[in-house]
Amino acid sequence: MVPLLHVHHIAIIGSDYGRSKHFYTEVLGLRVLREVYRAERESWKLDLALGSQYIIELFSFPETPARLSHPEAAGLRHLAFAVADIEATVQHLASHGVVAEPVRIDEFTGRRFTFIQDPDGLPLEFYET
Repeated sequence: MVPLLHVHHIAIIGSDYGRSKHFYTEVLGLRVLREVYRAERESWKLDLALGSQYIIELFSFPETPARLSHPEAAGLRHLAFAVADIEATVQHLASHGVVAEPVRIDEFTGRRFTFIQDPDGLPLEFYET
């Protein structure tokens, strides 16, 4: 068994760096830790934190291929964020033009949750704790 400590980060490649940066920082409110342009790769790398925890590496690369991205597709299913109030979260997202799916109830925990898509269609879940 590998002695894992915790998830270090999640890497996301955006097709439009400016649009993705705006979404993750202005709409979701993640904090910028570091932003670098790597000229040799024609690539931006943005390190983002949720509170004090480093959580997402946002990349851009020229000519990125599209990926199928539905919660039931094979591969990474979705990225989930814990929220205190699902209605307030849905209202905040709507104020930024982000449409959330209808709120569902987790049949095992009784907790409420919803999904949205990031600017590239990646599924993001908001789960009320």
